[in-house]
Amino acid sequence: MSEGSKIESQSNATTSTFTGDDGVAVALHAWVPFGDAKAVVVVAHGLAEHATRYGELADALVEAGYAMYASDHRGHGATAGAIAKLGDTGIDGWNATLRDLARVVAIARDAHPAKPVFFFGHSMGSILAQRFVQSHGAELAGAIFCGSFGSIDQLDAVLQMADGAATGTAAHAPSALQPQMFAGFNAGFAPKTGFEWLSRDEAEVRKYVDDPYCGFLLTNGSMATMLHGFADAWRAENEARVPIDLPLLVIAGAADPAGAATGSLAALVDRYRAHGVRDLTFTLYPDDRHEILNELDRATVLRDLLGWLDARVPA
Repeated sequence: MSEGSKIESQSNATTSTFTGDDGVAVALHAWVPFGDAKAVVVVAHGLAEHATRYGELADALVEAGYAMYASDHRGHGATAGAIAKLGDTGIDGWNATLRDLARVVAIARDAHPAKPVFFFGHSMGSILAQRFVQSHGAELAGAIFCGSFGSIDQLDAVLQMADGAATGTAAHAPSALQPQMFAGFNAGFAPKTGFEWLSRDEAEVRKYVDDPYCGFLLTNGSMATMLHGFADAWRAENEARVPIDLPLLVIAGAADPAGAATGSLAALVDRYRAHGVRDLTFTLYPDDRHEILNELDRATVLRDLLGWLDARVPA
């Protein structure tokens, strides 16, 4: 990986690009200890955000001796480039993003040979992680699903609506389905910005709202490919491909309307346990909402995360 420009908030962080298998330039951010890293964590960020929002996680990992690598997904962050291009992941964007993430793992492995590699995914990124471990789980030392979920109500009907909206030139128009799916997430929280469901920390919510690279809509075509990716991840025959000896950490806020509060995350954990996964840790943080890494008790979340990782890195 060639070094690029320094990320302002991280003295030991670099940004570079690699070329996807279809020619798309993908932005890759790396936070690497000045000494030898004991292991690597590859991060897949969520929908309508970008990888450099995970700087506090990177700081904690680097301080503990880990290297962290995170790409901006297609249609997101520096990979999208211009704000006007946000939300368009391209043709078959979901599967292309999975291939990009495999490249990120390969790049990290080349930079840190013989070091364990863990995969961390938040929200939409956690569904990418669920799918990733079905194909690449045997190559990993463990996986972490953060702010995750294991189903969507009436998924078949939602897929039909998404496919119907993704025809012709409408495929490139902003999705009307996306705000419908998120419409109820802020119910029960005192509304100020509409994004209170993300965190109890008002300053962190404000950062998200004020970030021009956050909170955008996918195109209709990108929405359809993402939802089909969700459906693929949750097919029983695909979940059965998760290696039963792959350590899994599932963490979320108990008040997260995206999954934990609906019961869909507990149902996902039950499916993994029924499959026979041997090392599965499931932790819900009381009162926390969707972005537990930006919550009031994030120091506790980071401490638990680092403890889990340390316990699974060979001495």
